[in-house]
Amino acid sequence: MIDIIDYAIEDEKDAEGLRGLMDRKSKERVAEEDQQKILKEKKVTEENIPQSPITRRCPECGSSRLMKDNESAEIVCMGCGYVVAAKMTDQGPEWRAFDAEQRAKRARAGAPSTFTIHDKGLSTTIDWHDRDVFGKRLPQGQKAQIYRLRKWQRRIRVSDATERNLAFALSEISKIANNLNLPRNVLETASVIYRKAVKARLIRGRSIQGVTTAAIYVACRQCGVARTLEDISQASPVSKKEVARSYRFLLKQLDYFIKPVKPGQYITKFCNQLTMQGKVEEIAHKILFAAIELKLTSGRGPTGIAAAVSYIASILTGERKTQREIAEIAQVTEVTIRNRYKELAERLQFIVYL
Repeated sequence: MIDIIDYAIEDEKDAEGLRGLMDRKSKERVAEEDQQKILKEKKVTEENIPQSPITRRCPECGSSRLMKDNESAEIVCMGCGYVVAAKMTDQGPEWRAFDAEQRAKRARAGAPSTFTIHDKGLSTTIDWHDRDVFGKRLPQGQKAQIYRLRKWQRRIRVSDATERNLAFALSEISKIANNLNLPRNVLETASVIYRKAVKARLIRGRSIQGVTTAAIYVACRQCGVARTLEDISQASPVSKKEVARSYRFLLKQLDYFIKPVKPGQYITKFCNQLTMQGKVEEIAHKILFAAIELKLTSGRGPTGIAAAVSYIASILTGERKTQREIAEIAQVTEVTIRNRYKELAERLQFIVYL
């Protein structure tokens, strides 16, 4: 009886071992099948993705002259006509547009986010066309309802006084930037600077227009755009004194470091406004470089140096401009131009009389 029990126990142990072995084999087989399935799917995905025609070659003739046929969704070898890839996925829209205006109307994506709008351009707008999705006019009852929805949507966009002041300030920044023909990066930078001032609570007790104008001047200095305080104050309803005071206040409170303006930034501006040739600008830059090497620009205003250099270059090229014309463009006095001209002519006499 004991022997039978021992044999039964041994049989049970063998059965358990066999079941464990079968379970391990089954798990290994399932894992191997899953891995093969993943590799197969990855291979199919890689085959469906067309490679770049620059790095891919024709498998028949080895030519790298491949052409992408968008109508048939194929990549064809231009040497032997072999179809290298087929059934490519078109990543573009399903509609067509023949000009920029039509493309803007048919695009269903919104404008990119920007700091020049108080809500960063993430809100929606109900238009004034009073038409449904099919282009049909709305009935009179729905027009009144849409009008009320449009009114409340406009009110909700600016919910409190802080957002209302921010919206007004950013609109003022856009208005001044348009008057000065400033690039987009300057407008974005000025909006970010004003938002930092609002976050630091620096606007209270100061005029919004003064701070916005100072933010534009800081952005011009950071982005290397040649604009003087006179130019910015003339394009805004704020005086030059107020702009300078707000500018110094922003630099101190926001801990900005602004590099000094280089005279070379104003030479291009003056030559463009005086409609002088490119040769005049080139010679003016050469004279300025020689003056910098001799340290003649230290302690001198950049606009005065740029005006004097432009005056000397106009004399050398025969496209002479009067000191009054250059002084009006550079917004400096004629005495300043004459003084800078004499200093440069005495030290750079060999250049002036070439």
